[in-house]
Amino acid sequence: QALPRTKRVQLSPPPHYTNMPHSFGVRARTRHMFAKKFRQHGMPHLSQYMLPVKVGDYVDIFANPSIHKGMPHKHYHGRTGIVFNVTKSSVGVRVNKYVNGRILEKRIHVRIEHIRPSKCQKEIISRVKANEAAKKAAREGGEQVDLKRHPNKPKEGYFLAAPGGDGTVTTIQPLPFSDLV
Repeated sequence: QALPRTKRVQLSPPPHYTNMPHSFGVRARTRHMFAKKFRQHGMPHLSQYMLPVKVGDYVDIFANPSIHKGMPHKHYHGRTGIVFNVTKSSVGVRVNKYVNGRILEKRIHVRIEHIRPSKCQKEIISRVKANEAAKKAAREGGEQVDLKRHPNKPKEGYFLAAPGGDGTVTTIQPLPFSDLV
């Protein structure tokens, strides 16, 4: 027996339904990036303005959201660069930017409130000082010194004491099956 024909109804959205437009503004998608931490709001300390910055220094670009003037673009937030120019209230920084499969060196000027001295060279500088001291001691002592960095070796093996304290090993075995019927 043939099924009765049913009327096909197409559901459509209500007439007032529209999508929100997608924004591509300068500060788009920076809700958390340009927000200060809890109880850290307000203007920067005066020591930030007295920051000693010289040409060739490594600095981290870290936008301070309370200062809108001289703020870097969101792409440069958190990047490390090298200072190439120092002016009255800002700093010129060379930063690498990845664009379409190649790395370009960008030169941007950022106000002093939006930079921090970088710690990226800290380990290298301390290692160079230690190496120079080791070389000087080796020259005076007359022996060879290895200045290369080596990966950490595995830990030494050891015997674990038995938990009983008397040193005897206890063997644990399952109970034999017994039918309870």
